[in-house]
This record gives sequence, structure tokens and C-alpha cells, in this order.
Amino acid sequence: MSRTTARSTTHLTRRLVQLYAGLTLYGASSALLVRAELGLEPWGVLHQGLAELTGISIGVVSIIVGAIVLLLWIPMRQRPGLGTVSNVFVVGLAMDGTLALVGEVDGLGARIPVMVLGIVLNGVATGLYIAARFGPGPRDGLMTGLNRVTGRSIRLVRTAIEVAVVVTGFLLGGSLGAGTVLYALAIGPLAQLFLRVFQLPAPTTTTTGSADPALPTSTTAATPTPPAGPAPVATPPSGQAILPQ
Repeated sequence: MSRTTARSTTHLTRRLVQLYAGLTLYGASSALLVRAELGLEPWGVLHQGLAELTGISIGVVSIIVGAIVLLLWIPMRQRPGLGTVSNVFVVGLAMDGTLALVGEVDGLGARIPVMVLGIVLNGVATGLYIAARFGPGPRDGLMTGLNRVTGRSIRLVRTAIEVAVVVTGFLLGGSLGAGTVLYALAIGPLAQLFLRVFQLPAPTTTTTGSADPALPTSTTAATPTPPAGPAPVATPPSGQAILPQ
């Protein structure tokens, strides 16, 4: 195996690890917000409300809602990636698994730290998942698709979607509270921070010259080589980070 192939394989492996670590951590952090009982993230409010209505676990509800949202991509001609499809299943499974492991949290003195931990870990998970560049989550793809189709700003489209899901979830019995407000204020800065922490450099190759990087080569410039797998998604500009909500 050539050095270039080895580097590409290592790069792809790291991206896959980041993707699934991020999605698993995202589900676990959402479960901690459920256990804190101080308010959920916007889509979590909807998932919890539907779970209360149907008697289905919140993780399974998350999977069903994600699959339905993904179907809405079809008329908007959005193209899912590996991360998109994985998001539908992994987050919900991780959420139910964490809820099975972590019991009820008693007392405000314990629930507040659990809420804060859930929000911070959600930011870490977002950075891991997005930086892997395997495609946006189904809910984020809905946001960007509506932005493209309607011509409205990302901020307006995202706000409209999240207000709609929060109101619907609350009417169905979902939990609103201090955690919902703190999440809304903190997740953007946290996601932006951890996107920088986990950003992966693109692998480079040289066309000619010595295999030893310490020796001069005849190539004029390094050429970026896309890793194997689905086409990477560019990191959105500051203030418009795509979140795996």
C-alpha cells in the first residue's frame, strides 16, 4: 500500500469514528436532558410529546420522525449522505440505550448539573458529527432545502421550523423549561467551538518526486485528495452552523 493510500484510509477511518461517536454522543446527551426534566431541545420537545401521545419510546419516535423528515427531502431534491441516514437510526438508539442505563435524577441540585452536562455534550457531539463531513442530518437538510426552495434566510427558516416543532411538542405534552432556553442560547457557540476543535485537515498528495517529505520534490503544489466515501459537506459559515437536530 502506498503512503498516499495509507493516509487516505486513515483519514476516512477517523471521519467514520467521528461520525458515529458524534451521533452516539448526541443521542446520549439528549437522554441526559430528558433525565434532567428541565426542558428539552426543540426537536426533543416534539419527540417527547409524540412519545407521551403514542406510548412509544422517545428514541423510536426520533427515528420515525427522522425518517418522515427525510422523505420530505425528495420534492426538494436534497441528496442524503451516509451521515444523514446514520443520523436517523443511531441518535434514537443511543438515546433509548442511555435512558435505560441512566435512572431518574432526584432533586434540583442534581438535575441542574445533568442539564448543563447534556447541553455541553450536545455541543461536543455536534462538532464531531458535522466535522466528519458525511452530510447533514435529516432535520438540517429540511432547513437548508427550504432555504434554497423559498429563498428565505437560514435564520428565518430555522426559527420557523423550531417554533413550529416546539409549539406542537408542547401541546402534545413535551417538556419546556430553563433547559430549552439555555440550549437555544448555548448550542450555537458550543457547536462553533467544537467544529474548530474536531475539524479534519484534507489529505494531500504529491504527483512526483521523492517519497521522503524531507527531500525536495519536483511537484509545484500539493493537490487535495478527497477521501473515499460520500462527498464531503463544506463547513457552513460562522453563525450558520448546521446542527444535527
